Amino acid sequence: MLIRTGYDIRYETEVATPLMAMLSLHPSRNRDLRTPHRIVTTPEVPMYDYTDAFGNICTRLTVPAGGLTLSCDFVIEDSFQKDPYSPDAIQHRVEDLPDDVLVYLLGSRYCETDRLSDTAWGLFGHVAPGWERVAAIVAFTHNHITFGYQHARPTKTAWDAHQEQLGVCRDFAHLAITLCRCMNIPARYCTGYLGDIDIPPIPGPMDFSAWFDVYLGGGWHTFDARHNKQRAGRLLMARGRDATDTALTTTFGPAQLAGFHVHTDKVETIDMSSPPAARP
Repeated sequence: MLIRTGYDIRYETEVATPLMAMLSLHPSRNRDLRTPHRIVTTPEVPMYDYTDAFGNICTRLTVPAGGLTLSCDFVIEDSFQKDPYSPDAIQHRVEDLPDDVLVYLLGSRYCETDRLSDTAWGLFGHVAPGWERVAAIVAFTHNHITFGYQHARPTKTAWDAHQEQLGVCRDFAHLAITLCRCMNIPARYCTGYLGDIDIPPIPGPMDFSAWFDVYLGGGWHTFDARHNKQRAGRLLMARGRDATDTALTTTFGPAQLAGFHVHTDKVETIDMSSPPAARP
């Protein structure tokens, strides 16, 4: 399947402000591109990319006084297979985990394992370790939090989401990740594109999405606590310990988000001559 996706993001500033963006497709998906993937700025400014410690592509630039728009529009080919289901994937003993996986058992900025450990063991200590335990955590998180864009705030942590029972996709991911780590299941945060191509249209504007991976049976497996179902068409952008490591943009000074539009649509042919379809 061909998917046309991208964004237009506008920042306004009164003074020149450095910015770091994680708005590129993850390198693991580069071979699936069918048109060039380029970040374009209006007005044009110098920028460059580097690869961070988690393998994500980061872009550095400076937003000039007055503001700047970041844009991207590309077509990618996707198998459109649903997230794999592997019920026999085992949970490893901590002492058997690879060294580079251990970091995903530790608490992090938005995932306070110390505050939720007793809760996790009380809820899931009786559930069989492995896939069944992760599925139970995902189902609990899905039912515990009510989704709503009005509930978003940049300081909300897994503990906050658990207490308030309100949030957006990143809050679902943070809570599920934290509960998994409390149960000695390595879990990492993922962000990217996930359109509603495989489900009934969702009212409201398109946005980026957050989900998470867990390490079971010698490999990483995708779970989605917001939707609590296998989905197709995920396009990974970045992954890390939590949203700190995968922030879409980070400004180093005063800047106001003045425009935000994301598009993700199935297309039959590659035609970049016309603008992407507007979401109703």
